Amino acid sequence: MLGVKFKRQQPLGFYIADFVALERKLIVEVDGSQHAGSNYDTVRDAELTARGFRILRFWNNEVTDNLEGVLERIAGALR
Repeated sequence: MLGVKFKRQQPLGFYIADFVALERKLIVEVDGSQHAGSNYDTVRDAELTARGFRILRFWNNEVTDNLEGVLERIAGALR
C-alpha cells in the first residue's frame, strides 16, 4: 500500500502485531469480539505507543463488510 511494506504476524517484544509497517511504525490490528473492552489490549497498546508505534484497530466485520473504508483509513494514516 502506497509503496509501504507490511509484515504479517510480526513479533514486537512480548507481543505479536497482526500487520506492521516497521519503517512507518504503524500497526494494524484486526480484532474479534473477544477484544471488546480488553485490559490486555489497553496495556499492550500503551507499551507499543510508548515505543513510538501508532495503532489502528478494526473489527473483523469492518474488514469483511467495508474493506474499501478500512484501506482508506490505513492509507490516510500512511500519508
